[in-house]
Amino acid sequence: METVMNTGDWLLALPILIPVIGGLLVAFVKALDDMRLRRVAVTVTLAATVAAVLAVILRGDSSLTLFNLTPTIPVLLKIDNIGRLYSGFISLVFLCVGIYSFEYMRHEKNEKRFYAFYLFTLAALMGLSLCGTIVTLYMFYEAMTLLSLPLVTHTQTKEAVAAGIKYLIYSVIGASLALAGIFFLNRYADTLTFTAGGVLNAEKVAGHEGLLLTVLFLMVLGFSVKAGMFPLHGWLPTAHPVAPAPASAVLSGVITKAGVLGIIRTVYYLAGPDFLRGTWVQQAWLILAIITVFLGSMLAFKEGVFKKRLAYSTVSQVSYVLFGLFTLTEWGMMGALLHIVFHSIIKNTLFMTAGAVIYKTGKTKVSELTGIGKQMPVAMWCYTIVSMGLIGIPPTCGFISKWYLAQGGLSMAYGWNWVGPAVLLISAILTAGYLFSIVIRGFFPGNTVQPADLPKAEPTAVMLVPMLLLAALCLLFGMFPGALTGFVSSIASAVL
Repeated sequence: METVMNTGDWLLALPILIPVIGGLLVAFVKALDDMRLRRVAVTVTLAATVAAVLAVILRGDSSLTLFNLTPTIPVLLKIDNIGRLYSGFISLVFLCVGIYSFEYMRHEKNEKRFYAFYLFTLAALMGLSLCGTIVTLYMFYEAMTLLSLPLVTHTQTKEAVAAGIKYLIYSVIGASLALAGIFFLNRYADTLTFTAGGVLNAEKVAGHEGLLLTVLFLMVLGFSVKAGMFPLHGWLPTAHPVAPAPASAVLSGVITKAGVLGIIRTVYYLAGPDFLRGTWVQQAWLILAIITVFLGSMLAFKEGVFKKRLAYSTVSQVSYVLFGLFTLTEWGMMGALLHIVFHSIIKNTLFMTAGAVIYKTGKTKVSELTGIGKQMPVAMWCYTIVSMGLIGIPPTCGFISKWYLAQGGLSMAYGWNWVGPAVLLISAILTAGYLFSIVIRGFFPGNTVQPADLPKAEPTAVMLVPMLLLAALCLLFGMFPGALTGFVSSIASAVL
C-alpha cells in the first residue's frame, strides 16, 4: 500500500486528528484520571474540533489525498457543501452533548473509556463528513461502527452487551451490502470520486441497467440500516434504552445521519438522480420510507419506556429525511437536508431531557412522569419547545423542513404523490400524541399527586445550558431560516 501524503490542503485533516489525539490522551495519560482535568481535556478537544471545522467550512473547495489503496483508488478528503453541512452540525452537537455528559456520567463507571470512544467516534464522523470518494466513506463508516460500539455497551450489563451485538450484526449486514455495491459501481462508473449529478458511464451501463438498479437498491438498503429504515430498524429501540443518555443522543441525532450521508452520496453523487427517477427502485424506496414513517410513529405512540419511545420516534423521523431524498426533487432534497440538521438538534435535546429525568429522579417510564414539569420546569420547557419542532408546529424549525418535504412529495410525477404528504401529516398527529402526552402529564398532574410529593429536581447548569442552547436553535432556525434554506438550495440545485 502506497503511503504518500499529497501536497493538498492539510487543514482538512485537523477535524479528524484533533479528536483522535484528544481521545488518546484521555485513554492513556495518567494525569487525566483526575475528573476535572479530564473534563478540561475533553472540552478543549471538542471546542478545538469546532474551530477546525469552522476553518474548513470557510475555506474554498479543496482536497487532500492521505494515501493510495491502489493507483486508481485514493483515500481522499474533500470539502464540498454537503461536507460543510455535516461537519458543522455534528461538531456543534458533539460539543453540546459532551458538556452535558459531564454531570450525567457522574453516576456511570469507566468515564475515561466513555470519553475516549466518544472522541474517537467524533473523529470517524468528521472523516465521514469530509470524505471525497465512496471508498473513503466506507472506511470511515466502518470505523464509526466499531468506535461507537463501546458507547452502546458502556454499562456492560447483559442487556447492553446483547444490544451491542445486535447493533454490530445489523451494521455488518448493511455495510456488506454497501461494499458489494461499491465493487459494481467501480465497473460502471468513470470514477469513484463524488461528483454532483453522478459518475456513471453511459456506454458501460448500456444493457446492464436492470442489474445496476438492483445493486443500487441493495446498496441504499445497506446504508439504510444506520438510518433505521424498515425492515432493518431493529437495532435502534434495542440500543437506546441501555446506552447512557449522551450516547443515546448522538446515536439517534448524529450516527443515524451517517447512513443518510451514505445514501446521499450514492444516489446524488454516484448513480445520479436522472438514472433512478421513475424506476421501480425509486418507487420501492419511497414505499419503504413511507411505511417506516408510519410504523415508527405507531410504535412510539404505544411504547411506555421513555427512551425507547424516543428511539422509535427516530425510526420515523429519519425516514422523513429518506422520503425527501427518494422524491429526487429539489423541494424534497431541500427538506431532507434541513431535517437532517433540525432533527439532530431536536432529538439530541429530547434524549438529554430523558437523561436528566433518569439522572435526577430515576424514572424511566412515561407513566411515572406525572408532575415532572413541576420538578424540572426548565428542562421540561426545553423538551416542550423541541417537541413542537418535531411535530412541525411553527415557529419552530421542524415546520420549515416538513413544509419542503411535503412540497417535494407533491411535486413528484406519480399519481399517488399525495400518499407521502398524507402519511407525514398522520405521523405528525401521532408525534403530538406521544410527545405532548408527557408534557400534559408533566405540567398538569391534576389531583393525582400532591405538591409535597414533587420535590425540585432541576438539573445543574452543566446539563441545562446545552439543552437551552439547542432549544433556542430550534426556535431561531424556525423564525430565521433564510440563510440555511439558501445554503441547502444551492446543494439541491447542484445535484438536480
